[in-house]
Amino acid sequence: MREKIYDYDPAAALESEEAIAVFLADVLETGDAAYIAKAVGVVARAKGMTELSLDTLPTAKAG
Repeated sequence: MREKIYDYDPAAALESEEAIAVFLADVLETGDAAYIAKAVGVVARAKGMTELSLDTLPTAKAG
């Protein structure tokens, strides 16, 4: 029997500045330039997702 494999996007888990900071701190500890570069791309994607979700939220009108 074959197990289903699901796509996982680590950017989806980076929902706050604190989560991003912890993620980057762990990545930087490796000292691996290629891994760090990949992680920066993940953070960029996460920032894009966050901005998109903030843009789609309804805002209260002052008045």
